[in-house]
Amino acid sequence: MSSQRVQLDIQDHHVVMDNGILQVTLSKPDGIVTRIQYNGIDNLLEVLSEEVERGYWDLVWSEAGSVGTTGTFDVIKGTKFEVIVESDEQVEVSFTRKWNPSQKGKLVPLNIDKRFIMLRNSSGFYSYAIYDHLKEWPPFNLPQTRIVFKLRKEKFQYMAIADNRQRYMPLPDDRLQERSKVLDVPEAVLLVNPIEPEFKGEVDDKYEYSSENQNLRVHGWICMDPPVGFWQITPSDEFRSGGPLKQNLTSHVGPFCLAMFLSAHYSGEDLVLKLKPDEPWKKVFGPVFIYLNSLTSNANEDPSPLWEDAKHQMMTEVQKWPYDFPASSEFPPSDQRGNVSGRIQVRDRYVSEDCIPGKGAYVGLAPPGDAGSFQRDCKGYQFWTRADEHGYYSIKNIREGQYNLYAWVPGFIGDYRYDAAINITAGCVIDVGELVYEPPRDGPTLWEIGIPDRSAAEFYVPDPNPNYINKLYVNHPDRFRQYGLWERYADLYPDQDLIYTIGTSDYAKDWFFAQVTRKKDDDTYEGTTWQIKFQLDNVNQSGTFKLQISLATANIAELQIRINDPKADPPLFTTGVIGKDNTILRHGIHGLYWLYSIDIPATLLVEGNNTLFLTQPISNSPLAAFHGLMYDYIRLEGPPSSTSTRGVKPANMAPNTPLD
Repeated sequence: MSSQRVQLDIQDHHVVMDNGILQVTLSKPDGIVTRIQYNGIDNLLEVLSEEVERGYWDLVWSEAGSVGTTGTFDVIKGTKFEVIVESDEQVEVSFTRKWNPSQKGKLVPLNIDKRFIMLRNSSGFYSYAIYDHLKEWPPFNLPQTRIVFKLRKEKFQYMAIADNRQRYMPLPDDRLQERSKVLDVPEAVLLVNPIEPEFKGEVDDKYEYSSENQNLRVHGWICMDPPVGFWQITPSDEFRSGGPLKQNLTSHVGPFCLAMFLSAHYSGEDLVLKLKPDEPWKKVFGPVFIYLNSLTSNANEDPSPLWEDAKHQMMTEVQKWPYDFPASSEFPPSDQRGNVSGRIQVRDRYVSEDCIPGKGAYVGLAPPGDAGSFQRDCKGYQFWTRADEHGYYSIKNIREGQYNLYAWVPGFIGDYRYDAAINITAGCVIDVGELVYEPPRDGPTLWEIGIPDRSAAEFYVPDPNPNYINKLYVNHPDRFRQYGLWERYADLYPDQDLIYTIGTSDYAKDWFFAQVTRKKDDDTYEGTTWQIKFQLDNVNQSGTFKLQISLATANIAELQIRINDPKADPPLFTTGVIGKDNTILRHGIHGLYWLYSIDIPATLLVEGNNTLFLTQPISNSPLAAFHGLMYDYIRLEGPPSSTSTRGVKPANMAPNTPLD
């Protein structure tokens, strides 16, 4: 480590931050990272690319009223440079772009202030940005914003995003037309003639390397000679959209290293930020840390020491959050934040007479809304934690503001929302006390399929077509990330659809992970109808049964429910057309969560053999292969044995009392 003070060299068109460990060059006044010097390497960034394509903040925006998740791509270039802090211990510089009405329709109506920070004795640098939209400005849509780094392809060829998700990667040249074959979408290519023969026959697709926010703390690239790591560390999820299970891109062939803040991936237009007329909005994205590490020697070309060190540094950054060094008043330090704690339990009298501790519950504060609304929120801040085995939780360092408390408990369906608003002020310590969640339940369980955990991972995921392999995911827990698994359904069920028999079938072997369309011999697609066969010993014709169905994702799909008559018109129930998650195409195992509680009149059921028909009929678009849904959990409940209430029940507090 160097003890050199941090120096700032302001040139005509560039600014250089230097702490003796690394030197970072930014264009002036654009604020593009053009050069990172470290450990004898003159520039870690791709010198073959134009300066503006090396290290940059970008966004995608569209006019208000636009539909979809696309828009105008904008690499954010500042128009004014300013030194915010310059001392021996720290340099912070600002690159701002102001909006004015003359730019209407040409630039997104935002004031943007990009900040870069270098600290003494720190092997890296930080970046954050403040986005500010004034009330009187035109509304707009913002589908995406992020930071992108493009590294030198001849040096950084080993990528790591998790302990069990790291590998040598193809070169960007391997994706060129003469070396690859584009598959169903441009992001996915089959490597036909790669420079390195070891990659021949593999599929490369950036979405195979997506990760949930809760697991997306550190990822990056390793150069073997000299042994150097380039890591993007995100110490907090507070500025990310969609909650802890929201999935984002990480790193991919380029070599690219991303810090995703807002995206519609695995959720669709529901996660496009849409400002209304006269709606002000301001948000701080970051800071994130770009961490560099190295080894004195690495004769065995073993990447693990650099990866382990990066994970250790990530934990250090998490423990330092919220940082006390950003100079902007828009980023509050710890003493300007609040804390919430409590306990959550579950009451399901058909499982236990006593309250069940909310073991492993996800508990979070997010902007006010309905139960579950956090997964579609993209304007505000969110703060999440996991409860311990007894259901106790503590959420620290919450920004000031008004929130709802949300939760869900693995093993139980549905969403919890605490009725009272929670008002966070600087230094507050709020004990919510004991809360009891009563998940949707009408009667005793007659049968169930799956695990209520908002994922389809427990179901049958087939082996991929051997012509479309990613070697990383062979014999891997995330086998669902292989390309083209949707086509395997027609291989397994060429003529008839899936039939599942309660009592003899095994959902891990007999329930395909996604209800997709079937490809026919003429290359068109048809909808599918799955069957669940079950027996009932006795049916009280005056009773009502309840079908609980939770979906892990949906993409331009409709789920129709019929009982014992596959041609009943209308069906007993339909979701209507739902979802634009695109999870199937993007190799995910979940997207947005959906829950349906469906009454089944006993008159539709018979003693003995019954059949539940699940139909997904939509199959007539150019992307028909990707219409479909994934189930999270299905349960049939008998008629209630006694009266039962459902909902959220806070203990020791009036239901509509604001918390201060």
